[in-house]
Amino acid sequence: MNKQRPSISLIFPAYNEEDNIEKAVAQARKVLSRIASSWEIIVVNDGSKDKTGDIINALSGSDNHVRPVHHPTNYGYGAAIKSGITSAKYDYVFFSDSDLQFDLNELPAFIKLIKDCDIVIGYRSKRQDPFNRKFNAWGWNMLIRIVLGLKVHDIDCAFKLFRREVFDLIKIDAAGAMVSAELLVQAQRYGFSIKEQPVTHYPRLMGNPTGANLRVIIKAFRELFRLYAKLKNIKPVNIPESQKTR
Repeated sequence: MNKQRPSISLIFPAYNEEDNIEKAVAQARKVLSRIASSWEIIVVNDGSKDKTGDIINALSGSDNHVRPVHHPTNYGYGAAIKSGITSAKYDYVFFSDSDLQFDLNELPAFIKLIKDCDIVIGYRSKRQDPFNRKFNAWGWNMLIRIVLGLKVHDIDCAFKLFRREVFDLIKIDAAGAMVSAELLVQAQRYGFSIKEQPVTHYPRLMGNPTGANLRVIIKAFRELFRLYAKLKNIKPVNIPESQKTR
């Protein structure tokens, strides 16, 4: 990457985040206006039943950097990420959650790191979640390591930065919580380079998480074994340096 400021598409998946989404967008706007030459904030309203969609529309009406994407019903976290990536138009694609548990002021450090790799992923240095969520996450990470061979600190940490060309090869099928594992396993097997970076994590103060929902967990396990067949057949590909943006 040269010294010119990058162009960035930032994606927020949002489901019933009426208490958080305006503050999340404000934080993103402040950071991106400082570090990016061109930027957009894509908020994917995944069939919210509260006022999330109305708030997003109002924000986009007052700022053309904010781009709303609306799902007519709740398709799932992975589907929201996929819609955001499909809509993204800039050189770097970043996604985070809209629940204010991450500090977007840490994004500039990721921009510096990605000059020497293809993907930078965060891991929560001190996860601020209840014990049951942390235990579930530990078990999920271990399962992904065993089944898919993906060895990273924190698979589902929602603080990830990608070069846009990564998505020329990676295809997303997962509609639910499996999406991060699917992205990273494909990236690893296609030969993209991945760096990890610790990030700050805050307790959720408003809204309700859905990750520990039984329906979400069951869906994730179905996706895991369905995707195993797909992912195990992916062979490494040497990406020519001429096709990489440095």
